[in-house]
Amino acid sequence: MKRKMISAILCTVMASALLLGCGDNGNGAVETTTETETEEGLDDTLSDLAGKRVAVVRNLAAGDHTQQFLAGTVEEGERFGFTVDTFVTDGDDDRTKSTVAQVISQDYDAIIVSHAQLSYAYDMLAPAREAGMAVVTFDSMPHRDGDPDGELLEGVTSTAQDDYALAELSLGHMIDEHLENGGELPVRVMKTFMGPGIPPLDRRDVVYRRLEEEGYIETIMTISPADFANVRGDVTNMVAALLPTIGSDDVDAVWGCYDEMAKGVLQAFLDAGRTDIPIYYIDISNDNIQLMVQHPEIFRSSAAVDPRLIGIVNMRLVALKLAGYDTPDFFTLAANNILVEDLNEDITMIDLYDIIPGWGDPYDPESALYNEQIRGLHQ
Repeated sequence: MKRKMISAILCTVMASALLLGCGDNGNGAVETTTETETEEGLDDTLSDLAGKRVAVVRNLAAGDHTQQFLAGTVEEGERFGFTVDTFVTDGDDDRTKSTVAQVISQDYDAIIVSHAQLSYAYDMLAPAREAGMAVVTFDSMPHRDGDPDGELLEGVTSTAQDDYALAELSLGHMIDEHLENGGELPVRVMKTFMGPGIPPLDRRDVVYRRLEEEGYIETIMTISPADFANVRGDVTNMVAALLPTIGSDDVDAVWGCYDEMAKGVLQAFLDAGRTDIPIYYIDISNDNIQLMVQHPEIFRSSAAVDPRLIGIVNMRLVALKLAGYDTPDFFTLAANNILVEDLNEDITMIDLYDIIPGWGDPYDPESALYNEQIRGLHQ
C-alpha cells in the first residue's frame, strides 16, 4: 500500500472525527462560536492592562515541555505589562483545585489553567468567572457536569492542540514506515494511554480506534500508568516487567499518546538492550529531540505543537479578554510532525522554526492570533 493511500484513509478518519466535534472552520480550528473583535477603546485600555495579575496553573510535571509552555506565557504576559505568576501541580488534581481556589481568593485579574480534568474543571473555574476574572484553559474543558458535549463555562476560551491531527500524523507515519519496511497490515501496536476522561487523549483515541476498527492497526497490549505524578517512571516499570514476555516478532511498534509515556517505554527498552521496536509519539521538547538523535532506530517521530507558542496564544487570549474584545469559545492550534531524519545533535526547539514549515510562528495572524488588536496591546 502506498503513502498516498494511507494519507487518504487518514483524511477520511480525520473528517469523521471532526464531525464528532463541533465543526471545522476551514483552517483546522474546531469552534462552536465565531465572534468578531471590536476595534473600540484600544487606546484607553493600554494603561489599564499594565500591572494586571495573571496566574498560570499547569497540572503536569515540571518537565521541559511544561517549562517552555510557562516561558511562553511569561514572555508574552510581560509584553502586555502583566505580572505573571506560575504554579505547577504535578498532575495532582486535588492540589490543582486547591491552587486555583487560592488564586481566586488572591484577587488575580485572570487565570490560565492547563490540563485540569474534565470531571471538575467547570466547578473549579466557575468561582473565577463569578469573581470577574478572565479565564483561558489549555487541554482543560470546563463543561457543565463534566459532559464533553455539555455547556462550556460562560466567558471561557478553551484552547487545545489539534489532537485529531496529532494522532493522524503519528499513526500515519507509523503505518507508512511499517509498510515501507516490508511489514503487513495490521500493525501490531503496544499502545500507551491514559483515559478515558482526559479530553486531549480521548480525542487522539478517536483516530486510533477508527484505524483499529478498519484493520490498519491491532492493539497487542495497552500500558496505562497508575501514578500520574510520575508517568514516565511508572511506565518504565510496567514495560520492564512485560519485556521478558515480548518477543521480537510479537509487537511491530509502540504508540505514545503523549511523550512522557513514550519516554517511559524508551527507558525500559534501553535498560533491556531492546532496539527492535520503533516508537511513534506525540509532543516534543529539547529532551525529546536529544533522545531522538541518540536513539534514531527507536524514537522515530513526534507529532507536536510548539509548547512555547501554546503559552503565547493563551496569554494573548487573556489580553484580548481583559481589553474587552470578544474572544472565541474554542481555539485550536495546528499540528506538525517531526521526523528523526529532520534532526541532529545541534538542533533545539528554537531551531525547529527554521526546519519544520509553520512551526511555532508567533507572528501568524491566524494560528498565533498575531492580529491588529494584539499588536496594539503590546506595551
